[in-house]
Amino acid sequence: MKKESKWALGALIAAGAGYLAGILTAPRSGKRTRKKISSSASKARVDGEKQLKQLYSELQNLIKESETRVKKSKIKVDEEFKKQLENSKKTKQKVKMIISAIHSGEATDPDLKDMLEEAKKAKSNLSTFLKK
Repeated sequence: MKKESKWALGALIAAGAGYLAGILTAPRSGKRTRKKISSSASKARVDGEKQLKQLYSELQNLIKESETRVKKSKIKVDEEFKKQLENSKKTKQKVKMIISAIHSGEATDPDLKDMLEEAKKAKSNLSTFLKK
């Protein structure tokens, strides 16, 4: 993991912990605090779902573009590119499954976070190969 990524992840975790501590020590009743936490968690889940849908769409477009380039290419396609294309297709399917799980209430926050990271990585990898 790059230094910047580690730093950003650490800052995000610290911000979340600070936010949670602030909510829990605020002068509200327990019922209001729990409602606020629940509302924040729901909002985070909706935001994560929106990001996943956006990444799904972007991956779908990149995959189509890649497949078009492969078909039009008269030179041999790099094996690494083919591997990235297949990995991106698998990731796209996983994203679709997680989005369905979110709607049915079966997905957990760690599932959502992991899938966001995996989809971002697949998009980045495929974009890099397309630029070559």
